[in-house]
Amino acid sequence: MQNTNRTILNVSELNAEVSLLLKQGFPLLWVEGEISNFSRPASGHFYFSLKDSNAQIRCAMFRNRNMHIDVKPENGLNVLVRGRVGLYEARGEFQLIAEHMEDAGAGLLQKQFEERKAKLAAKGWFDALFKKEIPKFPQQIGIISSPTGAALRDILNVLKRRCPQIPLLIYPAAVQGAKAASALETAVRQANLDKSCDVLILARGGGSIEDLAAFNDENLARALHETAIPVVSGIGHEIDFTIADFIADKRAPTPSAAAELVSPDSAQLRDNLQYLEQKMHRVMQLVLKQKNEKFIWLSKRLQQKKPSYPLQQQSQRLDELQTRLKQQMQQLLMSKSRAAESLAKQLQANSPHQLITAKQQKLAQMTTLLQHAIKAKINHKKSTLALQLAKLDAISPLKTLERGYAIVRDESKQYVISSASEVKAGERLNIKVKDGEIISEVI
Repeated sequence: MQNTNRTILNVSELNAEVSLLLKQGFPLLWVEGEISNFSRPASGHFYFSLKDSNAQIRCAMFRNRNMHIDVKPENGLNVLVRGRVGLYEARGEFQLIAEHMEDAGAGLLQKQFEERKAKLAAKGWFDALFKKEIPKFPQQIGIISSPTGAALRDILNVLKRRCPQIPLLIYPAAVQGAKAASALETAVRQANLDKSCDVLILARGGGSIEDLAAFNDENLARALHETAIPVVSGIGHEIDFTIADFIADKRAPTPSAAAELVSPDSAQLRDNLQYLEQKMHRVMQLVLKQKNEKFIWLSKRLQQKKPSYPLQQQSQRLDELQTRLKQQMQQLLMSKSRAAESLAKQLQANSPHQLITAKQQKLAQMTTLLQHAIKAKINHKKSTLALQLAKLDAISPLKTLERGYAIVRDESKQYVISSASEVKAGERLNIKVKDGEIISEVI
């Protein structure tokens, strides 16, 4: 007998329900484990297992996620994976969908770094209160670094170029490995015991957080905090920060930059010295000029205190007034003379005789112009009349008669006959020809 109360799921429905429960029950989480069975097909996705000593889980990391990670996954690598658990429903396989991956060792070191940084910051070791001033003109520079590293070569090249005259003292120390932190601490303390250097450079080239681990050591940090010699750190690249950078009195982004920070530029110093010499010379010249001007002023004041000085001043003043009076009299005479000449010219210009002569000349000119104008007008009228007569003659009936034509009029010459219908038989007509008239009768 069939039980109608049973809920029956097919395999797909079951896997879908389980997948949903896993997604809802397990949010984004971190898992640590060792990579095994790693594969990367043509799609670019990562497929691998994460395992520990007791268990393992299948993992998938799709291409749009794995293209952004820094770690290079391979079998045997211990990693930290961030992702979500789920079910590959097609096969009913429990798996982890990874979104991010990083080296588990690097993650631990980073965590230790952050914890140590917070601890030392709480102690105040990073405070500006403890920062020592870097000397501008050190008598000797100490360098703590690997004797075979590129960082030391870079530092020596910079110092040789900028200040070859300053002696250097190198404290060789390992900068990577298990004994590096102890070697670096020993070098710092030895430099303080020697008291030979005015400033120390602590340097190494770039590297991963594992490579720089020695510079995050707490014992080294304590030695740097307690040192009496100013320290400039030049560790790694500009993006690399270590505990030593935070405690150092000055942090440089690279070893070469650290060398520039502690060394005066000899060429620049020579230029500055020359500038100061020139400035001192200008100041001395200015002081001498001011003193000389003051001496001259005091000498004049001394002359003014003599009894003869007021009389000399008054005598000189009298000479000046006499000269000015003479000049003003001459200017006045010249002005009056020019005014008289101007009035004489005006009087001569307004004389009656000259006015009459001018008017007569003007009248003669106007008469001549009028005669010419009348003559020209008459000639123009004659020409116009001749032209009009020629035109009138050209259209005269008499000219037509001369060509053999005749003018037919009634006998009384009152009107011109222009058509045969205007006359009748027996009517007498007057016919005008070029040399006379003919009387005729209509038949």
